[in-house]
Amino acid sequence: MHNKIIKIQEEKEMKVGFVGLGIMGQPMARNVMKAGYDLTVYTLIPETIEQFKKEGARGAANGKELAENVDVVILMLPNSPDVDEALFCKNGLVEGLSSGKAVIDMSSINPVESKRFAKVLAEKGVDFLDAPVSGGEPKAIDGTISVMVGGKEDVYSKYYDLIKSMAGSVVRVGDVGAGNTTKLANQIVVALNIAAVSEAFTLAKKAGVDPNLVYQAIRGGLAGSTVMDAKGPMMLEKRFDPGFRIDLHIKDLQNALDTAHSVEVSLPLTAGIMEILQALRIDGHGKEDHSAIVKYYENINKLIVGDN
Repeated sequence: MHNKIIKIQEEKEMKVGFVGLGIMGQPMARNVMKAGYDLTVYTLIPETIEQFKKEGARGAANGKELAENVDVVILMLPNSPDVDEALFCKNGLVEGLSSGKAVIDMSSINPVESKRFAKVLAEKGVDFLDAPVSGGEPKAIDGTISVMVGGKEDVYSKYYDLIKSMAGSVVRVGDVGAGNTTKLANQIVVALNIAAVSEAFTLAKKAGVDPNLVYQAIRGGLAGSTVMDAKGPMMLEKRFDPGFRIDLHIKDLQNALDTAHSVEVSLPLTAGIMEILQALRIDGHGKEDHSAIVKYYENINKLIVGDN
């Protein structure tokens, strides 16, 4: 018991840096603060830094300054080039990182890039975990996102409680790169599930059956899913404010296809839903929630699934 108390005290004395305060990053960072960690933040929007300072966090002028003053850096950025920029730009994180520190990249990026970042940081004695998340903004706010982690077992164990402060589920799935490979698998399932729900509602509407009643009838059976419960009501109520934007899902599926090609795997369904998402982007829906996949089906079938 005494050793456990000491371990908890040491963890809470850990100084944490957070880079990337967008739709997901802001609530995740706030949950880190709520758990009692000393938090320093950096983002490209000065007003956001000022808001976090009012809430009790420290602010940094750049990545280098942040990295110099913390023990571990959490990244929550849009894509691989953004992580690369945060790490290696002038006054970037690498300039402030030193041996014994760690980077936990919670961005959803190409696993090949995760392995590259880990290799470069290892040369400085810096540990690395790729730890992408699933759950969207609502689960980020209430601290119940799912985190899939790639990295060494001892590094995972060291930072488990920190990651758990933002999450309902944290699972190590293998070495570096495995986290983002798992996230890509997750994104394939989510996109295709949303498309399946859209097709089902479209069939019902065209056949003269109320999609709202179809949803209530099937959600408790085998067809029911977390995706259906999260995105079905949005489709039916025509609410497409972004919890997860179509543009970001396109990014994830592009990473999935690139990874698949690199390991010689064919993903025909992923390629198909990618083209649907691209069509929606062309029509100006890229900033909307991925539940707007239903709009593709509405357009080609000349109907409205949701409430008018």
